[in-house]
Amino acid sequence: MLKYLALILTVIGLVAAVWLIGATGWQQVIAGVSSIGVIGFLALMGWTGVNLTILGAAWLAVAPGIARSQLGTFAWARTTREAATDVLPFSQFGGLVVGARTAIAGGIRDSLVYASLIADQTTELAAQLMFTMFGVVMLALVLMNQPVATGVLPLVLGGLALMAGIMALFAFGQRPVLKMAQGLAGRLLPQSVATMSALTTELDAIYAHRARVIAAFLLHLLAWVFSAAGAWMALRFMGTDLPLSSVLTIEALIFTLRTVAFAIPGGVGVQEAAYLLIGPLFGLPPSAALALSLVKRARDIAVGVPGILLWQFQEVRALRRTAPIVSKA
Repeated sequence: MLKYLALILTVIGLVAAVWLIGATGWQQVIAGVSSIGVIGFLALMGWTGVNLTILGAAWLAVAPGIARSQLGTFAWARTTREAATDVLPFSQFGGLVVGARTAIAGGIRDSLVYASLIADQTTELAAQLMFTMFGVVMLALVLMNQPVATGVLPLVLGGLALMAGIMALFAFGQRPVLKMAQGLAGRLLPQSVATMSALTTELDAIYAHRARVIAAFLLHLLAWVFSAAGAWMALRFMGTDLPLSSVLTIEALIFTLRTVAFAIPGGVGVQEAAYLLIGPLFGLPPSAALALSLVKRARDIAVGVPGILLWQFQEVRALRRTAPIVSKA
């Protein structure tokens, strides 16, 4: 049922995105997309690779007992997690499971993977909440005494409140979240699902290392800012010069609305509508805003499709290694 719902939401989002581009003007949007050039697009992909490494380091920080040499394993697991969310018709929960499978395949014990995944998601949401608060403050300053504030600000504040609720769920409902993670893992990797007691023990050990949890939070905050700065760099390549603070504010609010719409795979349609709603408030023309959204989509595909294909190849190879050998009579 959930699979069909995800497909339906994806189709609705695609239709909405196509309509928004058409209403803005295909020619202007496509011209904006092509203006980034090959060098600019490759620079954006390289920027994304660095950001995924930062996210991998944040996950590694809440995995006590794992050597720093395993950074590549966590960065790759984070890459497949993002790829599954951006490219496949999965919600963010499906991406979490794919990332967990990748980490386990890299030799990390399953109980630690699932427990650290919960801690990593908690610190990521906490960092995003702080980044969002920056965006809301900046938005309030821009919208002060403007009529449009009556429509935009309540929407963003509602998203902030909902995100704070999600954050509270992860912070104060760790045991129910562990059960959810265990159930999700059981659907795709039943033979490696850890017991509830093992997960609880791992999570307690993680939070006992407060310095590591704080480090994960700071790395996630850096990743949010770094990712938003990548959009600013892309706009510069596209010939649109906006202050870095404006782009950081736009991206903080876009990330928030996408997180709130977590049930829609890849935030299809939501991201485009959010750019049209928020971008012009900070001097970003509608055509440039949609062009940036499409460039980011193209980046996600360019990184995600090879990532998913390689992950599938590794999965098939692992299955072949573990498959019983049947001798011929």
